[in-house]
Amino acid sequence: MDYKEKYYFMTQKLKILQFPDPKLRKVAKKVTKFDKSLQNLASDMLHTMYEENGIGLAATQVDHHIRLIVMDLSEKRNEPMFFVNPEYKILDNHSTCSYEEGCLSIPGFNEEITRPDKIDLKWQDLDGNTHNDKPKGLLTICIQHEIDHLEGKLMVDYLSSLKRDRIRKKLLK
Repeated sequence: MDYKEKYYFMTQKLKILQFPDPKLRKVAKKVTKFDKSLQNLASDMLHTMYEENGIGLAATQVDHHIRLIVMDLSEKRNEPMFFVNPEYKILDNHSTCSYEEGCLSIPGFNEEITRPDKIDLKWQDLDGNTHNDKPKGLLTICIQHEIDHLEGKLMVDYLSSLKRDRIRKKLLK
C-alpha cells in the first residue's frame, strides 16, 4: 500500500489560517488520544499541504490546536512524515544556519531566518510510539519552523517590527 492509498482515502482540503489571524498565536495542546480522528486529521493536513505546495504544516495553521505536524521534504512528494508532540533541544547554540523560509500562513513572503542547526528531536508517531533523532539539513529548519507554530510563534516574529508590520498590512489588503 503506498502513501496515497494509506493517507488520501476520504481526505478533505482544510482552510489555512493566514497572518495576522490571532488563532495562529494559540499554543497547541499535547495529543493524548492516538485514534482514527488523529489519523484522519493528519491525512487531511497532508492533503492540504500537498495541494498548497508546502513542505510542512502544523495543526495550528488549520485551526486545530494540538501538537501535530505533517511534512514531506522529498522531491517526488511521496515520503510523508508525521510528528506528534514533537519537542527539541538545541545541542549547540553557536552552530546556526540561515535559510530562506516561506510559510503557508504568510503566502507570498519568503525571509532569511537563522536557526540552530544541531538539535535533538523527540516525537511520537500516529500510533503513539516514541522516536528520537538528530535531524540534519532542511529537516532541522523545517521542524523548528513547524514547532514554532505549535508554540504560537511565526516566522515574522524573527523579523524587525517594521518588516512584520509591512507584511501584515500587505496581507490585510
